[in-house]
Amino acid sequence: MPPSIALVTSSYKGDWERCRLLCDSVDRFVTGHAVHYLLVEAADLPLFKSFEGPRRRVVSERDLLPFWLRPINDPIAAGRRLWLSPFGPPLRGWHVQQLRRIAMGAAMDEGVLVSLDSDVVFVKPFDVSHFRAGEAVRFYRRAGGMAEVEPERRPEHERWSRRAAALLGLPPEPIPAPTYITTLIAWRRDTVRALLERIGASTHRPPMMALAGSRALSECTIYGRFADEVEGRPERHLPTDERLCAVYWDGPPLDAAGLRGFLEELAPEQVALGLQSFTGTDPATIRRVVGLGD
Repeated sequence: MPPSIALVTSSYKGDWERCRLLCDSVDRFVTGHAVHYLLVEAADLPLFKSFEGPRRRVVSERDLLPFWLRPINDPIAAGRRLWLSPFGPPLRGWHVQQLRRIAMGAAMDEGVLVSLDSDVVFVKPFDVSHFRAGEAVRFYRRAGGMAEVEPERRPEHERWSRRAAALLGLPPEPIPAPTYITTLIAWRRDTVRALLERIGASTHRPPMMALAGSRALSECTIYGRFADEVEGRPERHLPTDERLCAVYWDGPPLDAAGLRGFLEELAPEQVALGLQSFTGTDPATIRRVVGLGD
């Protein structure tokens, strides 16, 4: 019997309205999953509990992350949070969201994790069993993708790749040509568990302690390099460069006309939009344009 699939979203109170839009779009368009997990800071738990239902659960990060990783208010940036640890530098929310996903991928009962950011919205019907290919699970791998990264962003991607190598006990050079980062991806639970075991063996530290030791962190790169270079088992992993979610990464806020134009340009296989929250695009406008009501 093929493994069951869980949708996993790591979010926070600043993205509550966008997360509500994601949940509504999942309920409208997405099938084939057993449950949708929302992973949040403990302080945000009451706010997100309203999203729970027969196939959606809200999970506190305190049930996933080590006790020594604790959030505080950022003393410099009002309204922002930092996570302090005795084993590395203060982490931002986007670092900790990655740690939550990795922890959930190892802890959950379901066999496959499909990762969704909280600023994703589905716009077409989509059965997540698409990620299964017989006994294998599709994972995102873009051959030659490193050369396609914008020059100003490439140093950061290279740091992520070197950090993945250090965690996994791989040579730091050469940096592989493929990239593994996109929105709407699938991981195997057993691979996440094996990945954490590898990190522990390679670093001689508890895996979460090693992961929290630096801000150079890309969970997609770590998973991709592990699947490619450590497991290397095509019967378990089917590489694909299919981008199922069209992403609006930066630029001015999109109005209704801009959103309609973006929708019209979707490739046939694209079933979702990733409208980065820092572009300031209004969730209410998105909701109207994609037909999810008020």
